[in-house]
Amino acid sequence: MATIPLHSDCQSTTTTIPNIFLDQFMPEANGEFVKVYLYLLRCVGNHSSDCSVSAIADCFDHTEKDVIRALKYWERMGLLRLDFGENKSLSGITMLDINATAAKTVTVLDVEEAPAPKATRVRRSKTEDSSAAPSPEAITAAEPSVPEVPAVKVTAKRKEYTKDEIKALCTDPDVTELFFIIETYLKHPLSSTDTNTILYWYDQLHFSSELIIYLVEYCISKSHTSTRYMDKVALGWHESGITTVEQAKENAATHSRAYYAVMKALGISGRNLVDKEIAFVDRWSKEYAFDLDIIREACSRTIAATHQPSFEYTDTILTNWFKNQVHTKDDIAKLDAARAKGKKAAAAPATARRTGFSNFNQRDYDYDELEAMLLNTSVQ
Repeated sequence: MATIPLHSDCQSTTTTIPNIFLDQFMPEANGEFVKVYLYLLRCVGNHSSDCSVSAIADCFDHTEKDVIRALKYWERMGLLRLDFGENKSLSGITMLDINATAAKTVTVLDVEEAPAPKATRVRRSKTEDSSAAPSPEAITAAEPSVPEVPAVKVTAKRKEYTKDEIKALCTDPDVTELFFIIETYLKHPLSSTDTNTILYWYDQLHFSSELIIYLVEYCISKSHTSTRYMDKVALGWHESGITTVEQAKENAATHSRAYYAVMKALGISGRNLVDKEIAFVDRWSKEYAFDLDIIREACSRTIAATHQPSFEYTDTILTNWFKNQVHTKDDIAKLDAARAKGKKAAAAPATARRTGFSNFNQRDYDYDELEAMLLNTSVQ
């Protein structure tokens, strides 16, 4: 059968937006950046040749610098490839396959079953392990004191920048642009404390502009907009040797894997973990360096015992295992066997204590024979 050609005398008036963009990329992006990407999708869908930085800027009443900033953001996200000419002017934009990019991006749902990187565990001496941990049955409703963000060691002495020093650093276009972007994200002018904190990351921790921008984006996506919180995250990254955006994303994915595993094991759905719960998970995965299988096992035992999610109960189990140097499920089985043996020995009947009555030799009578003798005895 011959192919029938189809024609249309109406131009397409719709723009297709991939669901993966709406689900994975749009929630964490600045709204102005999203507008620019949607505009590019419209141009590609309509095969428009009138696409330029100036045209985009005019459409949204932006400056061309704002548009370039948005394009560079989507390039960092892996959705675009920008080509620049000899005079460093933008000469081309290539829309990359969003599905291929999303497949490479590690998300909470994608990494849940991925193997976690092995952490080095500090083994305690026997003297340190001698203190007995409280059993889960003895746990009380009192909640242990857990810091919101794990403390980290500051490796660079913090410096207070003077107005002249700040002015000198702001002669660097990267610093000026960095301040502008962060102000846009925070939606308020930077205070002197904010400025000093950002310069500390840039000048003393030697974070690149891209890493600082990702740091701000990451914290805002977690609903933390204070630079104080961001500073704690920055110090944690510095202690972990994170120097690139890729390393920061991998670090975030590792934490997300642990959070998702705990939520699934405890049956938590429809909400995110609160700060105190996150601190518990960080303790189990970082300080105790437990694999996800060990953490899941503790969560399963929590549900079996309490029939509800209890981070305090799970923490008691894992703290006990940590003190007993549990590393694998075989170690848990050995610990369970030793505990069961101890309970059995404690429940065994004790040997009766001998008293004066115990020394009396009991008589052994044949009562049937005595009854017969009594019946045959004649009455005198």
